[in-house]
Amino acid sequence: MTIRFSIAACALLASVSCGPKALELPADPIDRAATCGVVAAAETRSASGDIKSALPFDAQTKILHHALLAGAQGDSFEPEKAGAVSQRMQELQDAITSGKWRDLAPGCRAAFPQAEIKEVTLPADRFDAQLGCDELADFLATAMASQEKDYSERMGEFSDLTRKFNATLGPGLRSRVGADLDAQRDERRKALARTAKLGSPAAVMRQCVEKFG
Repeated sequence: MTIRFSIAACALLASVSCGPKALELPADPIDRAATCGVVAAAETRSASGDIKSALPFDAQTKILHHALLAGAQGDSFEPEKAGAVSQRMQELQDAITSGKWRDLAPGCRAAFPQAEIKEVTLPADRFDAQLGCDELADFLATAMASQEKDYSERMGEFSDLTRKFNATLGPGLRSRVGADLDAQRDERRKALARTAKLGSPAAVMRQCVEKFG
């Protein structure tokens, strides 16, 4: 997507490419997460030198992690915020990558430290861990649906895992919060918010497969 530069764009991107002002991340949480998602993608592309092939799975999930974390700032996951970040990434990517995006990387690491965690520990409570794994697997499957052929082996592992959970999570949710579907949805969203903060989605899902697969 081509982005036309304007005064509004310059103000939003805080001199990513619009002048000599010191580089800084946007204050708006949606734009900040989107900017850091674009920077994460640019770092991987720059390191590999390949702009056409699919990104490695871990790198792709790190990009998505910024959207996931934006939706998980509170105690309950807010999918609307994650969706807004994904949309803003598409809108901002050309303007960011045509500027000095490398200068934004340290700020992104400071703003989203969870995105840098590679060694993760699942919750000690088995049900909490399984529910978080199930929700994260569902989030990744939805977010990466258009790229399923590129990551079919990993996504197949996650599908196998969620099928195993089908027999236990339903009764477990009813036992915990009752039969009300809204209450069950809220419990699932709380689990995803907690799981998002554990660390890299790829690392979390490796633990999920190793422990429950």
